[in-house]
Amino acid sequence: MASDSPVSRPLKPSTVAVTAGRPAREPDAPLNVPVTLASTYVAGGDLEYGRYGNPTWEALEETIGGLEGGQCLTFSSGLAAVATVLDLVGTGGTVVAPRHAYNGTVMQLADLEARGRLVAHLVDISDTDEVVAACSDAALVWLESPTNPALEIADIATITSAAHEAGAYVVVDNTFATPLLQTPLDDEVDLVVHSGTKYLAGHSDVLLGAICTRDPELYAVLKGRRDLIGAVPGPMEAWLALRGMRTLHLRVERAQANAQELVTRLRQHPAVSEVRYPGFGGMVSIVLAQGAMAADLLTRKTKLWVHATSLGGVESTFERRRRWKTEPATIPDALVRLSVGIEDVDDLWDDLAGALDDLV
Repeated sequence: MASDSPVSRPLKPSTVAVTAGRPAREPDAPLNVPVTLASTYVAGGDLEYGRYGNPTWEALEETIGGLEGGQCLTFSSGLAAVATVLDLVGTGGTVVAPRHAYNGTVMQLADLEARGRLVAHLVDISDTDEVVAACSDAALVWLESPTNPALEIADIATITSAAHEAGAYVVVDNTFATPLLQTPLDDEVDLVVHSGTKYLAGHSDVLLGAICTRDPELYAVLKGRRDLIGAVPGPMEAWLALRGMRTLHLRVERAQANAQELVTRLRQHPAVSEVRYPGFGGMVSIVLAQGAMAADLLTRKTKLWVHATSLGGVESTFERRRRWKTEPATIPDALVRLSVGIEDVDDLWDDLAGALDDLV
């Protein structure tokens, strides 16, 4: 019987996270890719100038692309990646997008619509029939699954098929799920977007974005846009993100296990009227029974949980999303989004439950 070795089958995602983007194995070569601090390169090669490429970016792009199953381009932030994708839409084109989504994406769509660049058609992404019907005149269909912060799930395969029949591109923001839990390119999605600031880098110290695709023409177009706009990552940020990705599988596994245990306990607490959890990942949203004031108080009463607007780091953070004026009114006023970290789950629960007890 042939041995089940890495040379005879594709590597598992956890192995890719650890091994991709490494330098060649040569005597005295570094095990990790170095930080290349260079704006200028000697002429005659492929790089030429700092906006066009960097060996540290390329190692990170190899790793993210290997996990998503496509080619990757990294950007200076998640919103820079979002803007680059939206730039594919011609003037007056329609973008179908979730009514509940990352606030920066919704705000970009609103800004572009106000300036006459495109038409934004916001839908309930969990209502597949509604989304499919909206695809008929779309140029781009933007999906989040799970959505931020409502944690709704989209039928990616069905929606993608309908969008392609209508001639539209499909993009999935895979920030919450990560490529360890979901690989949308396998569902024929055209583009995958990440805020690498979140789970990929994982330590709340990097701003970074990424786009992945299997379409060589789309890759070339997006690469050209990045070259022109200059929304490139810094080499130190790329190096930090790559170092963070070496433990992505461990962090996601622990955060998910913690989240699943906390969900069980939260559903039994009288201060919580609703728990939203898609069944996977480290993101949980709860609605407080006593309303918005109780939700605000919760974020001020804990010692371990940190009140912060970002997510996906090793530490547990939470916030009442409607404290932002631009958050949709269809998000409950008392909803608190929890980004569950990798701390001991009993310590997290004791801290959270103590604060919740005071709100009953």
